[in-house]
Amino acid sequence: MKQRPITDELLALMAEKFRMLSDPTRLAILRALMHSGEKTVTQVVAETGHSVANVSKHLKQLATGGLLARRKEGPFVKYRINDPVIEKICELVCDSLRRDLEEQVRKTNRALRQRKTPKN
Repeated sequence: MKQRPITDELLALMAEKFRMLSDPTRLAILRALMHSGEKTVTQVVAETGHSVANVSKHLKQLATGGLLARRKEGPFVKYRINDPVIEKICELVCDSLRRDLEEQVRKTNRALRQRKTPKN
């Protein structure tokens, strides 16, 4: 399959999407929403441990950025992930980080074993 060129406009949009993923609070919110479908602000606050004001601000940013969808249900607003690619990106990055950390542990253990081995 032939790859399509990545235009400057696409790069700018991509940078904006990655900017939305660059904040730990927003990532915690996405994690809270990933496997449970929809949640209210109160439910996200309970799961993330962040304040209502902070969570509300970030939910608004994520929704405005197109990463989340929201719908009104009675007096509540429920949020859900709107773009399944976001979950895939998070999983890929987490898998990569886990591999990197495991490799660091292996290297450290190897270095520690070498230090403990008596030299003749």
